[in-house]
Amino acid sequence: MSSPPRRVSVAEPAAETVRLSGVGFGYADSPEVLRDVNLVLPRGSFHFLTGPSGAGKSSLLRLLTLAERPTAGTIHLFGQDVTTLPRRQAPLLRRRMGVVFQDFRLLDHLDLFENAALALRVAGGRTGDYAADVEEMLRWVGLGDRMDARPTALSGGEKQRLAIARAVMGRPELIIADEPTGSVDKAMADRLLKLFQSLNKLGATVLIASHDEMLADLSGARRLRLDRGVLRGGEA
Repeated sequence: MSSPPRRVSVAEPAAETVRLSGVGFGYADSPEVLRDVNLVLPRGSFHFLTGPSGAGKSSLLRLLTLAERPTAGTIHLFGQDVTTLPRRQAPLLRRRMGVVFQDFRLLDHLDLFENAALALRVAGGRTGDYAADVEEMLRWVGLGDRMDARPTALSGGEKQRLAIARAVMGRPELIIADEPTGSVDKAMADRLLKLFQSLNKLGATVLIASHDEMLADLSGARRLRLDRGVLRGGEA
């Protein structure tokens, strides 16, 4: 893929992409889902988040993507305190992230090419400047012959691959993926892991939530574990 336009920076990037300090989270009239979570993701690091169902993994990811606010503690992203960030400012920070959701969140009225290119288009890019990169990425995830199809025509595994392609197209600074290989076979899972590893080597901070312990072992990434709302291994 060709190199993306270089960002204009007015300050040195933060050494930490993510820092959570004493974070708690829960819903009204229910026990806390997360308790006293301390987490540091240094810039350019690669982590796997594991734990049983109901441990709080999805809740933690929702906090990191600014879909929820903590009920205790503070959250810093890219060196900025976002604990009480106004909702209208959240989209600007999300543009620095690539997020792979478990439910895919694809746009059914757009074809595969348009879905994969969405972040680039929203950022003001011109189709002619990014078309070759989008096509290359879709080929990489095994969807090169279906670029004109709509998401409704895809299998679950194909939707997952498209969601990953969309999330990483703009070379985001932070990649957050919730079970990104849950609907694909082992060969494709290994291929997608290599994609995440390649982006990590280019400087992206990567956090993958997964039940796949073997994939986590294969990655060589640092392991985080959530159990009953308590995070282990999160501090640098």
